[in-house]
Amino acid sequence: MAQTLQKFFSVEPEIRLEKSFTTPFKNFIAAARTCYSGKGVVRDDEPFPRTEELAKSLYRAGHHTTLQHAHFEFSMSNISRQFIWSFLHSHPFYNSEQVSQRYVPIKTGLYAIPPLQGQALEIYTQTAECQMRAYHELTERLIPIVESEYAKRFSRERESFHKEVKKKAQEVARYAVPVATFAHLYHTVSGITLLRYWRLCQQLDTPMEQQIVVGKMIDELLKIDPMYKTILEEPIPLEETPEYPFFKERSNGPASTSRPFLEEFDRGLGGRVSKLTGWKSNNEQLVADAVREVLGRPASSLDNATAIRWALDPRQNKLLGENLNLTTLSKISRSLFHASYTFQKKLSHTADSQDQRHRMTPASRPCLEAHWTEEPDYITPALIQIEDKILKEYQEVMERSWENMGELKKRGVPMEFVLYLLPNAAAIRFTESSDLLNLHHKHAMRLCFNAQEEIWRASLDEAEQIAKIEPIIGNYLLPPCGHRHLAGIRPKCPEGEHFCGIPVWKLPLSQFQRVI
Repeated sequence: MAQTLQKFFSVEPEIRLEKSFTTPFKNFIAAARTCYSGKGVVRDDEPFPRTEELAKSLYRAGHHTTLQHAHFEFSMSNISRQFIWSFLHSHPFYNSEQVSQRYVPIKTGLYAIPPLQGQALEIYTQTAECQMRAYHELTERLIPIVESEYAKRFSRERESFHKEVKKKAQEVARYAVPVATFAHLYHTVSGITLLRYWRLCQQLDTPMEQQIVVGKMIDELLKIDPMYKTILEEPIPLEETPEYPFFKERSNGPASTSRPFLEEFDRGLGGRVSKLTGWKSNNEQLVADAVREVLGRPASSLDNATAIRWALDPRQNKLLGENLNLTTLSKISRSLFHASYTFQKKLSHTADSQDQRHRMTPASRPCLEAHWTEEPDYITPALIQIEDKILKEYQEVMERSWENMGELKKRGVPMEFVLYLLPNAAAIRFTESSDLLNLHHKHAMRLCFNAQEEIWRASLDEAEQIAKIEPIIGNYLLPPCGHRHLAGIRPKCPEGEHFCGIPVWKLPLSQFQRVI
């Protein structure tokens, strides 16, 4: 499936099927037959003469849960962060373990190079190499500042002091590297998700890389079980995707509406990273009613505040202090599903790559081509802003990146390829919604002072705004140490030797402050 395209990228993506069901297609058929079996569970090894006929019938009828049992674990190398953000992690039905740019140093030269020639190729590679050099230089420049901040929390004699300092410096410096930077990961999906990948692999923003990578995934699938050809549909052409008409029109002229849109969006945020823009007006009542329904108690014997505490207060709901996230299986905790919130957010590409991993707080993320302008549009981490000289160097890298991207666009390079040079710092604007159950879990992870600074700041914005309109619920939007403190669990911090050095569980949200 990928042979005709793979040659167009200078470094070929490496895709390997590591683990799978032994007879995945037979499992699909056996699962379907079990639904109509009066004799019990149908086994994979039971002969069935009408396999192909039934498979096509099931597929056409939309009985697709039968394709969800078989899972496929792929190892992936030489794939871009842009592709991962735009495609692999843009939906909820996957699992990935990906190399971290926060903790693993980025090696120079490891980035996707699309099919460019001559001066365009030279501009592209020079820009990417410049961004990579800036990453290494910024790491060194930031180390003294991080050391100073880190020494406010820990002794310089601490065994891991200098190691942690360097990690924090490179975590911030990575904002300079291009989203073309390679990653390697394990990626596991079900059969139905893999079929969906192939069907929609030609959509924006990275259609060529998507076709290459997903084509290789399909090739690997068909090697172990050619029967999937029975139901494998061809990809929907880019021209037939719902976004295409707009981008066809846009590609013939200047991006005249992008800048007004960006300015309008930013004004609406009112200086916040994440702004609460929608919520059910009776969230607290809905949660309280649901708790009473679970327990079979009338309002006269269980008032709203007490009912909400039974779901949200770790002193009553001890499951909130557990290491495992047990709340989706808990009857009383599921009462939190009924409250919901919507936020408009602005994060860097790298921070949003973390944010989107919270798959149960879904968002409508943009086609980046629709947001791109020739003017630099990026996020500056707090640590960069401490020293003017470092800030100026950072700004120069950003300005040079956009200038060169603009030059490539003028030379007729497709925006799909231009966008690979966006730095990790590039701003992403989107709307995100969540029920309270999953938002509560996300805040428990991201209000931790070890969380990436940007996503931490967004979560703090969200928790503070919810507390203002719904104080009972807001009392329990806390980092993990806060929940463990209320539950009486020791140690209060679950991070062990990675404890942030601040007794955050003693602080109200209004006193949450950090630079590193």
